[in-house]
Amino acid sequence: MPDLTKLRQHREALEGVRYSGTRSIRDSNGQEVVYRSQGEIERAIAALDSEIAALTRRRSSLIHLQTSKGF
Repeated sequence: MPDLTKLRQHREALEGVRYSGTRSIRDSNGQEVVYRSQGEIERAIAALDSEIAALTRRRSSLIHLQTSKGF
């Protein structure tokens, strides 16, 4: 799984593509990705947002215990 920094960098690059009106992006490896539509770019951004949110979400430190006397 990519780290948070790389996900954020990729998201920023996609935002730049979206606002520039182009449909392609070249990643750090030199590979070019061509998107078919603005909608596809927006779905890619939404997917990145979900991954970023999952990595930044704090885990709950509250534990709920339930006991019973066994009756």
